[in-house]
Amino acid sequence: MSKINKLQEIIDKSENIVFFGGAGVSTESGIPDFRSETGIYNYTPEEVLSHTYFENHTEEFYNYYRKHLIFNNAQPNPAHYKLAEGEKAGKIKAIITQNIDGLHQKAGSENVLELHGNVNRNICQFCGREYEANKILTTDGIPYCECDGIIKPDVVLYEEPLNNYILNKSIEYISKADTLIVGGTSLVVYPAAGLIQFFNGDNLILINKSSTDYDSFASLVISDAIGEVFSKIEF
Repeated sequence: MSKINKLQEIIDKSENIVFFGGAGVSTESGIPDFRSETGIYNYTPEEVLSHTYFENHTEEFYNYYRKHLIFNNAQPNPAHYKLAEGEKAGKIKAIITQNIDGLHQKAGSENVLELHGNVNRNICQFCGREYEANKILTTDGIPYCECDGIIKPDVVLYEEPLNNYILNKSIEYISKADTLIVGGTSLVVYPAAGLIQFFNGDNLILINKSSTDYDSFASLVISDAIGEVFSKIEF
């Protein structure tokens, strides 16, 4: 039996599927993994996207952020659409994502838990008013609210904790799932990658171009692009 057929068989028999995805889900929509990008000056991307850098070099932070993290024209790919179909069919109970691009919602998914936030939400640090990504893109330098407060992206920067509510809901869904499909992530970014340890179900499926430290624990490992794999299955 081929791996695709095996995947289809598992999906057909599953009643509570949770999907956990990383950067590889969005790269097929033309969004690069920012970790492969070059930083600015003598800083790495991880340093530029840290809370400390945002506080101390806000304008430089935004220059990098606009160029490397906001892709308003990006469109969902087959993986996003197939996951939305799976949710509508009642098979997929939750989509947990490390991505901040909002493409799952754009494809029609509703129960999306965004571990690292969303570039489409930007919040004034003074009055709490929310702005869409276009506000950031159409501003030069530091974006300010009408109240003159600095606007901050609602994304989790390095040195910042994950949202406890999102984290706990993710743990709840994963712990109750009979099948966990992990796609487009090498499972090296913590604490998000540690969520896989809460899975108690029967089928752990890993779909990623490169190997992961969890391959030996998986029921099925498919070394291919997530969109390519999902285009061949049905929910």
